[in-house]
Order: sequence, then C-alpha cells, then structure tokens
Amino acid sequence: MTTEITPHKPSALAVMAENINVEPAKLLQTLKATVFKGATDEELLALVVTANTYQLNPLLKELYAFPKKGGGITPMVGIDGWLKIANRQPNFDGMNAETFGEGKLPTHATCTIHLKDRAHPVVITEYFEECKRETDPWRTMPRRMLRNKSIIQAIRVAFGVGGIHDEDEARDIGGNLRNVTPKIKLDAPINPFAKLEIAKQEIQEQPSAGFDADAIEPELL
Repeated sequence: MTTEITPHKPSALAVMAENINVEPAKLLQTLKATVFKGATDEELLALVVTANTYQLNPLLKELYAFPKKGGGITPMVGIDGWLKIANRQPNFDGMNAETFGEGKLPTHATCTIHLKDRAHPVVITEYFEECKRETDPWRTMPRRMLRNKSIIQAIRVAFGVGGIHDEDEARDIGGNLRNVTPKIKLDAPINPFAKLEIAKQEIQEQPSAGFDADAIEPELL
C-alpha cells in the first residue's frame, strides 16, 4: 500500500518573496512598514494575492494600499503597473494613445490596443471634463494624466482586468483626507483637558490600524 504525499502549497507571501528574491519574514516587515503600512493581516493577505495575480511588485510601487473612508484599504496601481500588465499578455500586439485639443487643456484622449487574436482593436476615449480632478498632477500635467487615464481604461477593457484601481478611482472609493479633530461645543465652558480626554476615548474606541509583525498568523509566512 502506497501513501500519496500531498505537495506543500507555498503561501501567497512566500510566492511573492520568491519572485523578488527576498526572505518572507523580511518582506513582511518591509511591506507593513512601507507600501502596505496600516493594513490588517487580512488586508495584507488580500493585497499580496492581488499583487501575485497581476505579477506586480509592491516595492516598486506598481501596487500599493490606499486608505478608504471609514477604514480599510483598496489596492491601487500606478501607470507603470498597468503597462506591465498589458505587456505581459500573450495576445498584446501594441498600443497607441493620442491626446486631442488645442492649448494647455485637452478635450479628450483615445487609446487603441491591438490584439493578436482579434480582428478589431479595442478603442477607448476618455474626456477631460469627466476625468479631471482638483489635484496637482491634473493641474500641472493635464494632457499626460488624461492620456494615462485612456491607457488604463483600454487595458482594463482589452484584458478584463478587475479588482484594482488607479489613483483617481481609489480616491473616489476611499478618499485620503479625514478630519479627526475632536469637536467641542463653543458655547460650553472649555475644559482644558477636554481635548485630551476625547482623543483618548476615540483611540480606545477605534480598532488598531496596524499590526504587530510578531503576531502575524503562521499561514502568512
């Protein structure tokens, strides 16, 4: 009678560590201190799985965590990560992106992606009025930002990419700025220790945003 030995399946973190040639424990420590800072154990695992799925290196900021309103995070991918996804597709046959409009501000941008297994290319147009944001990149580089937006959307449509977002989408989903200043009624006598007590209470009520590397579940390693 022979006994079949089930091969050990490496963890998601071990797979990522092997791909970028680092020790899993060291990678975990680095991720939680940098690009995945503030993630819970479960969120960290989800981010690592997402990075592995699309073969993205978070240490190169091809994918990183973006805070959501009310807590939690969402995976965000920069333009370099999106281009990396496209270039790794076996049926990718090139792309071209063009921005239209006179003057500093564009009107629209169109990205065309050619695929080896399709007779017709994927053509996506994004419009400035619909995409613009009140952020520094959109104020200083509106043409580049709109071009990137058309490229990202074309890649998403051409290759069925889901579960990840660009920075604008991540901001729409989560938002990055939250006012955490304790509110004190101005018409009431001011207690000099009121702000301190309120801050202590809020800290006690809120779940910890980070996690202890020494307390990580074994399956992550």
